[in-house]
Amino acid sequence: MSEPSVRAAYSDKWQLRFAFFDQHGAPNSASYKVAFKALSSGDRLKVQMNFIAFFFWPIYYLVLGLWKSMLSLLGVALLINLVLVMLDAPESISRGLGFGFSALAGMSANYLYYQQEIKGYKGWNPFRGLF
Repeated sequence: MSEPSVRAAYSDKWQLRFAFFDQHGAPNSASYKVAFKALSSGDRLKVQMNFIAFFFWPIYYLVLGLWKSMLSLLGVALLINLVLVMLDAPESISRGLGFGFSALAGMSANYLYYQQEIKGYKGWNPFRGLF
């Protein structure tokens, strides 16, 4: 766990997220789910979704140093897109999946960054602790 003085270097929003994850664990834990429901709607959005990652996830993941997770997520997205192209699926399906991958990236960025910065995890799994 990092020192409180090190955490002071992070914005209030990141400190809120880190404290919540410290206290309640991963998003797939029972403690997290109960505590998450007790948060105000604004704090729920801060903890659960990262809108910068939603709109610009490959770049934002690189900026945060989450390059392994970015490559994994991008690889899965490209592979699924390739299969859809080979199956001659409608473009609307491809766009829908792109939106879905953006949503997954936005929802996983906060916990991945917490794992990297506080717990020291620098793995390839972009969904670790989410499901």
